Amino acid sequence: MKFKILIIDDEKNIRDIFSLLLEENGYLVESAADAETGLARIAAFRPDVLLLDMNLPDRPGIEVLSRVRALLPRCRTIIITAFGTIKNAVEATKLGAYAYLEKPVDNEELLLMISRALEVQRLEAEVEVLKTELTSRYSFSNIVGTSGGMNSVFQMMHKVARVDGTVLVTGESGTGKELAARAIHFAGPRKDGPFVVVNCGAIPRDLIESEFFGHSKGAFTDAKTETTGKFELAHRGTIFLDEIGDLSQDAQVKLLRALGEREIVKVGGTKTIPVDVRVIAATNKRLDEEIRQGRFREDLFFRLAVLSIHLPPLRERREDIPLLCEHFLKKYGNELRKGIRGVSDRALDRLAAYAWPGNVREFENVIYEAMVLCDVPVIDEKDLPLRIRQGEPADAGAEAGPGGDGTAEATGATLKGAAQAAAESAEKALIEKALQDSGGNRTLAARTLGVSRKTLFNKMKALGISSRSGSSPRG
Repeated sequence: MKFKILIIDDEKNIRDIFSLLLEENGYLVESAADAETGLARIAAFRPDVLLLDMNLPDRPGIEVLSRVRALLPRCRTIIITAFGTIKNAVEATKLGAYAYLEKPVDNEELLLMISRALEVQRLEAEVEVLKTELTSRYSFSNIVGTSGGMNSVFQMMHKVARVDGTVLVTGESGTGKELAARAIHFAGPRKDGPFVVVNCGAIPRDLIESEFFGHSKGAFTDAKTETTGKFELAHRGTIFLDEIGDLSQDAQVKLLRALGEREIVKVGGTKTIPVDVRVIAATNKRLDEEIRQGRFREDLFFRLAVLSIHLPPLRERREDIPLLCEHFLKKYGNELRKGIRGVSDRALDRLAAYAWPGNVREFENVIYEAMVLCDVPVIDEKDLPLRIRQGEPADAGAEAGPGGDGTAEATGATLKGAAQAAAESAEKALIEKALQDSGGNRTLAARTLGVSRKTLFNKMKALGISSRSGSSPRG
């Protein structure tokens, strides 16, 4: 693709020289001798770069510049100016011109300036594409669910995104707290600003203040240079404080001040730095219980929980499982290129019966693994991991309530024995079928079952299964 350059200059020899030079270097070139003709050519030719003389016979070049900015915002304008109008050229760059060159123009300098202008234009276009992709990737549509609990979440998220208050997102691990935080950011007024993630649980206690606020050179032994903290990096954007419940008491005090004052001081520094950030925090802990135990400050909790969103665990919204299957099949369809278009009823029943202690994150991994193993257009029960096929009870991930009259305690041993016997029977049937389908090849059978060959051999030994379950024992 050839880039297009328009020259607007009232001197014919300059138009001719520039045109010849630029055409020899692979550009498409048009020219105009006055502003009126030039503006007409801009609308029709739609140049990538405009070479504009400031002194035109019918109107000032500065007026042309403002019209170009309105008609073609991505067009880069290089001002061509005589010595006496350099002041005007500098003013033009303040109004949006890319740069200016003084007459007589050096050919190599002109070509270099055009090349740089086109590179800036390309990079800006890439940034716009990336911003669009990020907004799409982290839109509300990527948080899947139509259950009552999720509808309430969506309504709250839409309302929260429109304002700038601090948000606390709660929920078990794997429920999508960071995804929710990103969706709120990219749907809000700060979407063009940075989204900075801080995993509060992964930072050593003695480094948390430096991580949050940065440090000055020489602030401590290894502080060889000055660093910028996460709050400063998030200026005019959003800072996401993940696992906020893991912060130490000292770090909580320092964070409380930053949230209240909206300003920071680097470790070892004295200068106060104002920061304009939106704070979204997340935790999988019960902060009310942490407060009762004296591990979390109540005043910090109230600073964080100005707006609150709770993400329900997957076991409480099983009706969303078919939608989640459809979502992840689409997400990984192009990557895996296997033409998988659905999940069988038997597989859906198994997915619905499982407790999902890892929530949506675990569910996504299971669907991805099933897609990798599946060789037909529809995922079936046999493509699911062994733990899913064994049918862990649907309420296994929920907290058990108190026994009250002690009935649960009295019958627990019997229930445990029955469950173990049922599990062993199911395991034995699955292994025997896998061996039969693989012709007795234990390596293939282990692969089908999603376990190692050694694990399969140990299971066969424990359950009294012979390789004769297949037709020709080998492998």
